Amino acid sequence: MMDPDDDVRTDLRVAIDDALGHKPGVEQVVTVRLPTTYGEFLAVGYLDRRSGIEQVALVHGDVVGETVLTRVHSECLTGDVFSSTHCECGDQLSAALRAIVAEGRGILVYLQGHEGRGIGLLAKLRAMKLQEGGLDTVEANIALGLPVDARDYGVAAEMLQDLGVRSVRLLSNNPRKREALLRYGIAVTEQVPLLMTPRAENIRYLRAKRERLDHDLPHLDGIPGLS
Repeated sequence: MMDPDDDVRTDLRVAIDDALGHKPGVEQVVTVRLPTTYGEFLAVGYLDRRSGIEQVALVHGDVVGETVLTRVHSECLTGDVFSSTHCECGDQLSAALRAIVAEGRGILVYLQGHEGRGIGLLAKLRAMKLQEGGLDTVEANIALGLPVDARDYGVAAEMLQDLGVRSVRLLSNNPRKREALLRYGIAVTEQVPLLMTPRAENIRYLRAKRERLDHDLPHLDGIPGLS
């Protein structure tokens, strides 16, 4: 089920920026070659002048002028760095980087400030503690008096526009990302599935994402208790 507050927050931000004549809030600060185990990227560092948060895009190949395979990835310390199996974030990050290199060109926008769908690291850990007691990921946030999903993708859109990208093939199972990018002026020609093999530790988490957050996860069909 979509949260109407997401649309209100996004529309309000766009309206205020337009009314005040604000320029994009991101400033490109540095570009540096970044060799990785997946392949070679350019790390393009940005500063969000509104929030003070530092952001980065990993660019592989020539991305200007055509529809570009793109992953907009929300930071997840537990999954991306510590390889937690509670979620699928680390697996998706790796799969996205491999897919971009295999494509020969593409972008991964890594969004800081999105930890725990925007509630922050400590709050996310508290929510995980409640999930140990039987709540799902949505119920845990609500029990803490926190938004189910507080993320905003305006900065990602501004970074893509700065890189010369106006149209993407979006690596995501989340329709809210697609809708948010469209609202911020990035055309999404295709939503490319990024389906990871479920684990025993994240079955309940994935079910909640599908049933309560509208994620498109058809690979869960046929798994006992999930179909």
